[in-house]
This record gives sequence, structure tokens and C-alpha cells, in this order.
Amino acid sequence: MDVNLRIAGEAGQGVDTTGRVLTGAFAALGLHVLASQNYMSRIRGGLNWFDVRIGDIELFSSRKQTELLVALTSEALEKLRGDVAEGGIVLFNGAATDGAVAVELEKVAKQVGGSPIMANTVAAGAVFGLLGYELDALAAHVTETLGGKGAEVLQANLACARKGYELGNASGRGLKAPGPAGAPSAVYSGSEAVGLAAATAGVKFVTAYPMSPSTAAFTYLAGIADEYGILIQQAEDEISAINMICGAVYGGVPAMTTTSGGGFALMTEGLSLAGVAELPVVIMVAQRPGPATGLPTHTAQEDLLFVLHAGHGEFPRAVFAPGTPEQAYALTRRAFEVAHRYRTPAIILTDQYLADMLKNSSPLDASTRPIDRCLVEKPAPGYLSYRVTDSGVSPRALPGSGAIVVADSHEHTEDGHITEDPDVRVRMVDKRRRKLDGMRAEAVPPELYGPKRAGHLLICWGSTYGPAREAADILGGSTAVLHFAQPWPFDATAARRAIESVGAGRVTCVESNATGQFASLLRSSGALDEAELMLRYDSWPFTAEDIAARCAS
Repeated sequence: MDVNLRIAGEAGQGVDTTGRVLTGAFAALGLHVLASQNYMSRIRGGLNWFDVRIGDIELFSSRKQTELLVALTSEALEKLRGDVAEGGIVLFNGAATDGAVAVELEKVAKQVGGSPIMANTVAAGAVFGLLGYELDALAAHVTETLGGKGAEVLQANLACARKGYELGNASGRGLKAPGPAGAPSAVYSGSEAVGLAAATAGVKFVTAYPMSPSTAAFTYLAGIADEYGILIQQAEDEISAINMICGAVYGGVPAMTTTSGGGFALMTEGLSLAGVAELPVVIMVAQRPGPATGLPTHTAQEDLLFVLHAGHGEFPRAVFAPGTPEQAYALTRRAFEVAHRYRTPAIILTDQYLADMLKNSSPLDASTRPIDRCLVEKPAPGYLSYRVTDSGVSPRALPGSGAIVVADSHEHTEDGHITEDPDVRVRMVDKRRRKLDGMRAEAVPPELYGPKRAGHLLICWGSTYGPAREAADILGGSTAVLHFAQPWPFDATAARRAIESVGAGRVTCVESNATGQFASLLRSSGALDEAELMLRYDSWPFTAEDIAARCAS
């Protein structure tokens, strides 16, 4: 079984803090947890909410309906009460109203802890009381989280949690909640998984201009920079960020930048520089709805074709699109490996939903394991930085290694010097494009979830994996899911074989955009003939119930 909790209120009221405290406490209790966020583009005010879904089996999707709504404002109560399931509970931060459990959180926090800022701890305690969990689990998590802030602060927060717990119990209300299931206690967001993977892969320089929803990965890396020996630089703009990492990797420093669609638009000239100079830059693009500023704190899968075709001229790049934090960790490392093995840009494509998602998993390996940068340590006399090879991959030496390493933004000869010779131009374009053959052969294959033979096949990529997977469970053995975690490049023949092997009479591509961008890639490559499109582009993520209902209609 599972229960969905929603903490809702204004920006600045501690919605995020309360949600994170509960997420960590539930995970420590051995519950499966999946948390997601919805927030408006403002520093104060508005209506934000943080969902924490808990269960006794692994969870992969958020839900629209909630069993427990913690409404911190009247607006939250008014607008979200309709999402409360029959038999659910509303905990309202204020006077009693229409059957809600009323707790004046700030007032209680000030009375018990000495400051209204501890209202989120009171709320967390009340939630534990309403769900019938032992207070000790919450107290242990609060102690672990706040232990470094001094005994006085810790004791005040523990008192607030205890008082909230008592008030929740005293309400006479309660929910049947899932019991501990031995789930792992480690919790990661998609952004944290990307950042940790980059750090352990050996990244030494990260620069970015902050842009939602990519900023979380950048700030996470800043937080662990000293531990992993990383130089963090906030650039003046995205143009500077991409050019700085081009310079860094030319000099031999593994580097990356993080951005979102609008920032990536500014990076396209620098991306082309990386393409012609064959520089292994890594870029994380966290998608949000466009065009232009669009909806900066919401989610979408609208930038696939953009990142695939961005830049002037033609050059190869790899695009990875994880579906879970665990995949984000694995694929970020793979992006660094591919970028350096093939001397070409690699892009990690996430979105707001995955970037902010919190999910527990087995602990991710935090040990430093630098990737193979595929360098020529002692280049021989006559070294050519852009030597034409059968694979398209030229040997890579670094400046100062004894070789002359020339790089600029022009087309060039094998030794890197500018040329306008048409024959050389053709050889260089063909050389670079041959890298795609090796990249395609090593591409992450699509992953099938569900029965090997099914009447209905859902094809998805990126963060739609979780909702599609749970939808297949809802629909039973008649539905399978084929997830592409590397939407480019992919082996079209192998993809077609994987699709056809299911033998589905009905094939549906599930995407959070208005045009079915990945479906068009599959069709143009010959991997797919015809398929239905299940699209969502209202800025909200798919849910399992949403997909299952649309499959049944």
C-alpha cells in the first residue's frame, strides 16, 4: 500500500524544509519514498507544494490525489482540498474549519521552541502522529540533520516535533499507513545524483550561470567541491560558461556546465567550438517549458530535438536522458566516459520533475573513481591532434606533453592549422561523423519492463519512465514499457527489433511535449513505423494514473 502526503503553502513558509524532513525520516524508517515538488517562480508568496509518497513497495511516480494535505495557508486549503482522497485528512495551519485538523503551527512553535521558524518541525511531528509512526524515528532524523547547529537549537526542534506529534495524536484522526519495508535509507534527488556522479568521475572544473531547474546540481557540486577538489565558478553568463569549459578540457581538466533551455540557447556557438575542436565537454540541460522564459519552475521534455541539432554545422554528440536518480548517477558517469573516449560533447538531459525528485535507493558510490580520459601520455614525433582514423577518433595529447596541440574555431588540417581546402574539409567532416558508428554500437540499449509479449507497448524516454512503469503495473500483464535512456545516438535496427519483439498490437509513445519529438526520431531512423502519441504539455509531469486512464480510454 502507499500514502501520499502534500505540504502546501507560500514560498518562504518552509514547505521544502518540511517535505525534506519527512522524506528523510520516512526513509530512515525503512519506507519506500518518492517526493516531488511544485513551486511557482517567486521568492515569497504564491502557492507551492511538496508531495511525499510513501509505500511498502518501491515507488516510481508521483500522484495527483493525496491522503493527507498539510495546508499552511487558506489559499492552499481552498485550491488543493479537492485533491484529498475520500477518507483523507486535512491538517490546517489556523483555526478549525470544515472538519480539518487545526494546529496553529507558528504559534505552537513560538510557545514551545521560542521561534515560529520551527513551525515545519511541529508540522512534521503532527504528520507522524496522524500516521501512527513512532516519534523516535522522526527525532532520530531531526537529531542527525540539526545536530551540528548546537544543543539549544536541537532540543528546541525536538520539543516542537514532540508537541506536534501529541497534537496529531490528540486529534482523534488517523490514517492507515504502510509499515516499514526494509527500504534503503539513502535519499537522492536527480540533481544530487548528477552532481555526485560527476564528482566521483573526476570532474575538476564546473562553471554555470544559475538557471532553474538546473541550479540544484550546480549548488550541490559547490557543496562538495572541497571534498572532491573541484573548482566552482559562477559565470557571468552561459556564453562564458561554455567557453570556459572548452578552455579547461583543452588544457586537460575534466569539466562540465549545467543549464536549462534558455541558457543552452546561448551555449550553441560554444558547443560548435567543442564540436570542431573535438573537445570532451559535458553539459547537463535540465528542461523546463518554453519557448523563451516559458514556465521556469515547471517540467517538460521539449528540448530533445533542440540539444540534438543545436549548433551550426554538423558534428556528433551523445544525449543521455535518465529516468530515475539512480539512472542519473550511472548515465552522468557514462556521459563523461563517452565524451572523453570519442572527443566529442555529451549532454545529460533531465527536467524539473527528475531534477527535484527525491527517491531512496541503495547508497550511491561516493568514492573517487576518475574516468579514463583516453590521453596519449607521451606523444611520438609527428603527433597530429586531428589525425584521420578509421574510427574517427584522433589521439588526444595535452598542451605541455611534448606535442604541439593546436586548436581553434576554424576547419583545420590534421595538425590543427586553418585550412580552406575542400578535400581536407570533406575528410574532416567524415572523420568526425565516423565517431557516431562507435557511439551507436556502445549506446545504452532500451530497457523493457513488464511482459516480454504484451498487447500494448508504451515507449518512453527520460523521466516518463517511472509513471509509465507504474501505469503498466496498474494495467496488469497486458502492457509493457520500453524505456530509452540514451535517445541519441541509438542503434535503429536494434531498437526496431526490441519494439517488434513485444508483438504489441498497440504502440504508444509517451512524451511531455506537444509534438512527439522522440517518436519522430524513431520514425525517421526506421526504428518505428506508426504509433499513437500520448502527450502532455501543460507543465505538469505525467502520473501513473493519468497514463493508465488514457490507455484505457
